[in-house]
Amino acid sequence: MNTFEELNRTGFIAEHIDPTLDLFDEIEKLKKEKNAVVLAHYYQEPDIQDIADYLGDSLGLSQEAAKTDADVIVFAGVHFMAETAKILSPEKKVLLPDLKAGCSLSDSCPPHLFAKFKEKYPDHLVITYVNCTAELKALSDLVCTSSNAVQIVNSLPKEAKIIFGPDRNLGAYVAKKTGRDLVLWNGACMVHEIFSQQRILKLKAENPNAQFIAHPECEEVVLSMADYIGSTTGLLNYTVTHPAKAFIVATESGIIHQMEKSNPDKMFIPAPPNNTCACNECPHMKLNTLEKLYICLKNGLPEVTIPTHIIKKARKPIERMLEISAQLGL
Repeated sequence: MNTFEELNRTGFIAEHIDPTLDLFDEIEKLKKEKNAVVLAHYYQEPDIQDIADYLGDSLGLSQEAAKTDADVIVFAGVHFMAETAKILSPEKKVLLPDLKAGCSLSDSCPPHLFAKFKEKYPDHLVITYVNCTAELKALSDLVCTSSNAVQIVNSLPKEAKIIFGPDRNLGAYVAKKTGRDLVLWNGACMVHEIFSQQRILKLKAENPNAQFIAHPECEEVVLSMADYIGSTTGLLNYTVTHPAKAFIVATESGIIHQMEKSNPDKMFIPAPPNNTCACNECPHMKLNTLEKLYICLKNGLPEVTIPTHIIKKARKPIERMLEISAQLGL
């Protein structure tokens, strides 16, 4: 089986790695050799977070991808994130350690179905959450992230009619915060929809002094219990500035690594999902490993590619978002 056949079958290149290799050291050498930068999301495994040149949420990663002067971007995240980097830096090589690292929310909004949905509301502007495919961004007037969704909507005239997709929970939260009547696409993230209200209430009762913090992709019944609602970066910053010594965290549990590093004297409890697991992990995010990152950087594969006409259309709403974010100091 050749390299490309293996990529098509598995999403990554399998390769024997000498167990005596220091992968952290080898990755640093390869980054210098290839003028590469590693961008990683907070939901990646701790080793990847620790080796990253830049660690952040969707907004921060988008901003970094737009300004980096590296020749190669290794995106340790999921496919739509690597696509965003490619859209913003089409001249650069963008690599993803595992091409099968997808997104349940992105998958919940097929572009051809969204295009038909959009046709029902010809006088509406389309705002899409960044957690979607390049094709969906190309159908949009504006892109937003969980960090700036409220501000992006508020930046538009009050009379503007808006379609918001693909996340119905984030859309409902934004509608509530802005007082706007948004037309919502019925999509959701499997990670943020599985939290158990009953188990969270029990956990809160067991930890009465703990702050309960949640990502706005969670369902309303979960958000209604939260002491603070915010993006991944917002949640992290809140744990640093708030005096509480314990936090129950309703988002993907990868962020807890950074919370513990930033607050070694505080306790962090992952909010329990409605299943048999003790924590809540995104199976797509966790497809990337330190070993795959090393092999990816070494071989220059798998590479994320997007048709030129899609890049051109998708770039406009992302750049508009970045411009508004810059104007608002986000």
